[in-house]
Amino acid sequence: MIVKDNARLSVAVIGSGNIGTDLMIKLMRHGKNLRMGVMVGIDTASDGLARAAHLDVATTAGGIDGLVAMPEFKDVKIAFDATSAGAHRRHAEVLGKHGVTVIDLTPAAIGPFVVPVVNLEQHLHAPNINMVTCGGQATIPVVRAVSRVAPVHYGEIVASISSRSAGPGTRANIDEFTETTSRAIESVGGAAVGKAIIVLNPAEPPLMMRDTIYCLTDEHADRGDIEASVHAMVQDVAAYVPGYRLKQAIQFDRVAIPPQFAGRCPGEFGLKVSVFIEVEGAAHYLPSYAGNLDIMTSAAVRAAEQIAALRLAA
Repeated sequence: MIVKDNARLSVAVIGSGNIGTDLMIKLMRHGKNLRMGVMVGIDTASDGLARAAHLDVATTAGGIDGLVAMPEFKDVKIAFDATSAGAHRRHAEVLGKHGVTVIDLTPAAIGPFVVPVVNLEQHLHAPNINMVTCGGQATIPVVRAVSRVAPVHYGEIVASISSRSAGPGTRANIDEFTETTSRAIESVGGAAVGKAIIVLNPAEPPLMMRDTIYCLTDEHADRGDIEASVHAMVQDVAAYVPGYRLKQAIQFDRVAIPPQFAGRCPGEFGLKVSVFIEVEGAAHYLPSYAGNLDIMTSAAVRAAEQIAALRLAA
């Protein structure tokens, strides 16, 4: 069935790098409530702008000011920002004045943190939502899966990605990555204390994204409930990120409570839950090993689709 463009909301993608270009391809191939309106960049020689023009998508190399000046801008209802945390602050201000909803893929975190399977429904009317980080999108669902059936006194995640899939934006925002992800492990994942670590793996050939999630819970927490909750959450994420999967069986270890958590956990011992995730990208534009970028764009599209569906139904 061909979907008429007037039955879909027009969107702009700001940032013509790898993430922005992958977003464009996803929207053009699979957009249900969204249609690709404008590709925005600042480098006239970028592959993203060239591909967009080849696909008959309106383009500008004038950044946010160029977008606002375009006749197509009047139809734009949602904008994806795939630039940087610093640039996003101005983009959010400009787009907010025009009533454009912003899906932020940078670590700026101006709007609420959103992980689609966890808390999107709470923020469908927010003017700006933040997609946390690639590590956050891959791991916070698991932390939440544990915390909804048992208290998580401490949650730690280690996101390992191929150094080839870490572009200039990722490398420039490493500090923001760890800070943003750590905060979201607590506020979205439900952990009392969160910590995030990112590893850029230089291995050749490049390895797919691997994520390790550790949760400290009560010693006598129901292991069966935790396993069932994690497996259900993995299936929910895989509904929009098909390459998202458990890499091996969930592990449980009885551990002594570290001194810094004494008083927070009942008793002298706790239960450490270890979950190992692998994320393979869909290879729409990026290579399949770049699951870290694919999960970000997939989550952003899922969020925008649900926001658009709500508006179109109104």
